[in-house]
Amino acid sequence: MLTQAEKAAAFVELHRKGLFLIPNPWDVGSARLLAHLGFFALATSSAGYAFSIGKPDNAVGRDAMLAHAASVAAATDLPVSIDLENGFGDSPEIVAETIRLAAATGAVGGSIEDATERTDDPLYDRALAVERIRAAAEVARNLPFPFMLTARAENYLVGKPDLKDTIERLQLYQEAGADVLYAPGLTNKDDIVTLVNSVERPVNLLMGLKGMTLTVTEVAALGVQRVSIGSGLARCALGAFVRGAREMRRYGKFSFMDDAIDFRELNSIFSS
Repeated sequence: MLTQAEKAAAFVELHRKGLFLIPNPWDVGSARLLAHLGFFALATSSAGYAFSIGKPDNAVGRDAMLAHAASVAAATDLPVSIDLENGFGDSPEIVAETIRLAAATGAVGGSIEDATERTDDPLYDRALAVERIRAAAEVARNLPFPFMLTARAENYLVGKPDLKDTIERLQLYQEAGADVLYAPGLTNKDDIVTLVNSVERPVNLLMGLKGMTLTVTEVAALGVQRVSIGSGLARCALGAFVRGAREMRRYGKFSFMDDAIDFRELNSIFSS
């Protein structure tokens, strides 16, 4: 197995080479499958993991989320970045502690959102949001290996699709020390180009959203350097499960098994 420092160096290098895919496993099995399929890095999904243990998104505490991340990080030789939601607390001090704990899991990166999880006030005030990223970056810079800090502007996911505010927030997070910038929810080609051209850090793009027809090749041409899919793979897997269960329950049929991966193939992958 590679050391954490070796994984960290590989992760930094991926961000220098151009666009790469960073898919999102939801457990150890899906992480090993993605490694087997040839991906170069992984990112956990807070929603994907929550669904896998029968909880809604944002209902898993920090200790459980970090334990999950540690199991994923130990499952393969791939670099892993953790979905750390909003840092599991409002204050910069809590966010800083979350980064310190995240680094102890074996992961080599993590993301911090500027969403408050409060419906009446869904985004942190800019000044506080910047301090939170600055506190996270300070911890990351003092680690014995490079920890890639991703700062997320959640405008589009909380019902505030304001491109100008999104870009200004990401510019401030860049100045505060973020290594990667991420505005999940962007689907318009022109908006993506405007964002990429407005910052000086690698941009992560969430793919697989409704109404989004861009391919990986097309977003690479826009200057995007990292592509993830959030809870998409977990929801696809659970969607197939629900469709199969409904077919059994309602019609007593099993045609869904035609799409199942072969038992011997799966067993062989997990035996290696």
